[in-house]
Amino acid sequence: MSAPLNIVIASRESRLALWQAEHVRARLAALHDGARVSVLGMTTRGDQILDRPLARIGGKGLFIKELEAAIQAGKADLAVHSLKDVPMEMPKGFLLAAICLRENPLDAFVSDRYAALAELPPGAVVGTSSLRREAVLRRRYPRLVIQGLRGNLDTRLKKLDEGQYDAIILAAAGLIRLGLAARIRALLPAEESLPAPGQGALGLEIRAGREDAAAWVAPLHDAATAHCVRAERAFSRALGGSCQVPLGGYALLREGKLWLRGFIARPDGQEMLKGETRGKPEDDEALGVALAQTLRRRGADAILSSLAAGA
Repeated sequence: MSAPLNIVIASRESRLALWQAEHVRARLAALHDGARVSVLGMTTRGDQILDRPLARIGGKGLFIKELEAAIQAGKADLAVHSLKDVPMEMPKGFLLAAICLRENPLDAFVSDRYAALAELPPGAVVGTSSLRREAVLRRRYPRLVIQGLRGNLDTRLKKLDEGQYDAIILAAAGLIRLGLAARIRALLPAEESLPAPGQGALGLEIRAGREDAAAWVAPLHDAATAHCVRAERAFSRALGGSCQVPLGGYALLREGKLWLRGFIARPDGQEMLKGETRGKPEDDEALGVALAQTLRRRGADAILSSLAAGA
């Protein structure tokens, strides 16, 4: 009699990351009868350094390096990531084997005292961890004070409740997944705050060449979400997208066409270049690259140069 299938999922130890890993664990256990599917919780460097902006300490990759090391060492078979936290260039030897059905991708306005951004008085303090959101807020609401906000989701909500901020902006997906949708006072339409590439979607990372692991997770792959996310990530990648670049990218499938919108901006929001394109879903990455080239022709290179000079 053969030994039962044993699948180990590497995960950050924040409550949201563990929820995501448990969600995938339960789905895999249901798919593979008799399999032993477990979660290996790990603390990453990105979770440990909370006193500095993410853009200054190495970017999003700090949240996944330890998980990849566990996969490389054979301690885990896969890792579950919020795709907005995954660097646009996958490290050599790793790949995204599946992209799961997307949760609500929009940004959420959270406040104990105000119902919407437009209600905030001049000088109100808004917390965000994202240069993308900061640029959008500074452009649309220059009267507000934008301050950095690090920590896991529960920590950020605690800081709000302690009165350190008048409002904070978070990804709606995380709040929904943790049963905290009631904390959302308003969803920010994509027209006002274009989401980050991959926001709301989960990606399953494995070591390249692990055909067995790829087969395990294949049923969790959602083709429509994957087309959208690939377009968004290709757009970001073609513009050198990272935590240091205020950039948004969001795609939808409508009437059989993929509709991709994107922007790049200066952190102060004084300059913002926007664009959009439509095409076949199977041309997802090509559409992302084409939109990036369009913005480069409109002056995106000057923005990128200024960001590099200020780094």
